Amino acid sequence: MTQPHAANTNMWPLELQAVVRGAAGGFLFGVPLLYTVEVWSIGSSTGAWWLLAVLGATLLVAWLLTQVEGFRQTLSLHPLEAVMESVEAVGIGVVCAALALVLLRRITLDTPLAEALGKLVFEAVPFSLGVALARSTFQGRKIRDRRTTAPLSRHFSSPTLATVRDALVDLDATLIGTVLIAFSIAPTEEVPLIASSLPSLWLLLIMAASLGLSYAIVFASGFADRSERLQRGLLFSPITETLAAYLVALLISVTMLVLFQQLNQTDPWQEWLGNTLVLGLPASIGGAAGRILI
Repeated sequence: MTQPHAANTNMWPLELQAVVRGAAGGFLFGVPLLYTVEVWSIGSSTGAWWLLAVLGATLLVAWLLTQVEGFRQTLSLHPLEAVMESVEAVGIGVVCAALALVLLRRITLDTPLAEALGKLVFEAVPFSLGVALARSTFQGRKIRDRRTTAPLSRHFSSPTLATVRDALVDLDATLIGTVLIAFSIAPTEEVPLIASSLPSLWLLLIMAASLGLSYAIVFASGFADRSERLQRGLLFSPITETLAAYLVALLISVTMLVLFQQLNQTDPWQEWLGNTLVLGLPASIGGAAGRILI
């Protein structure tokens, strides 16, 4: 009598991991479109029937993607299971889009319901497709081995230097992922627009979300081999790796903002801090994806 209960209990961690995996894929696809004022405007002025059509089209595309991809690791699905997973994908995408819009204060308690729904539906499209593509998006490291260089001599092949090498590879991957995701966002007017609308204490939520998403993508989603990453030494434990990667993402973010003349020496430090943290959100997500894929 206890075996079915034990089986259901063991399935919950796997189900939670699958949801986290889908949310990670959703944020990777959806966050760049959050920094697009045109999408906010379109969502605010679109009628209810058109929103239903967009939502229906999203569900259809998610169902088609689920036939071959999906966010669960299983490779065989019954037709009904594919339908249910596509509905779940859109549901996860809607929830993630709602959280992101609230986090960036594109939706507040003062936002009219029709405007909020319009923004949510349009922003949920890339999130939902990202959820449906999550399994294939993060399979890079499982398909191929990482490129390595031979040590110059036996003296340089010590475990300590191997750990340092792995750390540098991860930091390099973080940098690449950060640039790929955040480079197209940095020169836009949306970054200072969002930053200027955030209360000072709200920036702490931006930091917490950036760190939480980075940790979830790398260590909680099941994309990477957690046991292999935990063997890299004290320097890059899950907490320290997440913090170090976030610092790299912030450094790259402020560099890009200066490069595109979004920040200059005459700007107050509050503007520097706000713009950097706002851009640091997609940058940290890209950095986490880079550490998995490379």
